[in-house]
Amino acid sequence: MVSIILKRGKEKAVLQRHPWVFSGALQELIGKPENGDLVKVLAIDRSFLAYGYYNDASRVAVRLLTWEEENIPDEQWWRMRLQAAVAARAHILTKKTDTCRLVFSEADYLPGIIADKYGDYVSVQLLTAGVEKMKPVILDELQKLTGAKGIFDKSDAGARAHDGLEAAQGLLYGVLPSDDVEVKENGIKYHINIIEGQKSGFYCDQRLNRGILAAYAKNKKVLDCFSYSGGFTLNALANGANKVVAVDSSALAITTLHKNVLLNGFDPTKVEAIQSDVNKQLRVFKEQDAKFDIVILDPPKYAPSRSALDRAARAYKDLNRLAMQLIEKGGLLATFSCSGAVDMDTFKQIIAWAALDAGKEVQIIDQFVQPEDHPIRISFPEGEYLKGLLCRVY
Repeated sequence: MVSIILKRGKEKAVLQRHPWVFSGALQELIGKPENGDLVKVLAIDRSFLAYGYYNDASRVAVRLLTWEEENIPDEQWWRMRLQAAVAARAHILTKKTDTCRLVFSEADYLPGIIADKYGDYVSVQLLTAGVEKMKPVILDELQKLTGAKGIFDKSDAGARAHDGLEAAQGLLYGVLPSDDVEVKENGIKYHINIIEGQKSGFYCDQRLNRGILAAYAKNKKVLDCFSYSGGFTLNALANGANKVVAVDSSALAITTLHKNVLLNGFDPTKVEAIQSDVNKQLRVFKEQDAKFDIVILDPPKYAPSRSALDRAARAYKDLNRLAMQLIEKGGLLATFSCSGAVDMDTFKQIIAWAALDAGKEVQIIDQFVQPEDHPIRISFPEGEYLKGLLCRVY
């Protein structure tokens, strides 16, 4: 096995169990590893630190797997890690919920693997060279653990590019999922399109937050922005909302939302779905002097890295400012950020700036987080990405 020696002082993060070793921390390679090969990471004094897999095409040169020298990450190690991750979610999967995240990359000590269960199917993202080398083992174990009819690859092109890999999408095992795979979440049914849908096909990271927010929806008029296939919309209808206006730029999302309304037997006259850019539509609503009791903002990732933070902060501020102007006095704003580079304190500051610009007084009455199938590993705070605020606006 190739050994990698770190520069003096660079072992600190490894000893703290952070799973990334950046290329600038490398002092010497003893051997010539191929990208994706398992390597032994050593301190400057040649003492053992960890095992990981190597990639010279990535800024993260080594992704660490285990810190016990006797516990070499072989095929059985990968299988046991996958078994542990899936077992930890077993209680989530019930008669009312058959979809959740099964594997969450570094947070489950399996860097480069994301796997989501959607009914009888599993959607995976295999994002690193090390994972590519273990793909047959990973797919075999996931199928054994889930009994999936099909496993579909939805590997994000941007993430794979960071590891010097090309985009990947297609059937990896079994039967190709249909355009309308039916799943259940908290008793609500969804048609999801794994192949053509965003990310892995559905956003199960908002499972708990949808239920929390729906409790406020009875007899209310709700605006669901970036509605996608209707998670917040359907939960609001299930809890007695008088009217929900859903806005998304994707034609597929709007079509799927309509299907999901009918699938659950909800009154379609209570839903108005608008295909439009959200920021543009919010300005249209302002011109129309439209008002809502609850406004939900669940935008895409505005800050993919810290270098984009300033630009993202301006975008979040403008979006929330526009939304606040549409809320009835004493109404609610549920606002989210899925940008890992934006921490909760920063997000609160952005909302404060938006309130000032909108001329509104705002109270934070609840905070939203990612659910337990998206755990936050204490030695990897970068895994904490989803945060949200429930605000009362005056």
